[in-house]
Amino acid sequence: MKPIRSIRRFAGLLAGLIGTAVAFSAAAPAALAMNAPPPGTSEVTPVPPAPVTLVAGGMAGWQITLIALGAALLAATLAVLVDRVRARRHTTTAPAT
Repeated sequence: MKPIRSIRRFAGLLAGLIGTAVAFSAAAPAALAMNAPPPGTSEVTPVPPAPVTLVAGGMAGWQITLIALGAALLAATLAVLVDRVRARRHTTTAPAT
């Protein structure tokens, strides 16, 4: 394997790990937030429950199915095209004698 390819793969892996670490560090403060008691007291004050809001509507099931089907067809088409491009790039011609 060529050294530049291994460096490129390592750089991609490193970028993915750094991106994951940044995403987790950005989400951690909100996930670990707590109400601290006021200074001088040892009791934890109860948090009132959040108001409940009901939403009527949303996306119909047939629309969700249609979107999923379209995404699957697009992914399959792109996979076939990428495979054909790679196969065309890897073909070698026999030398003329």
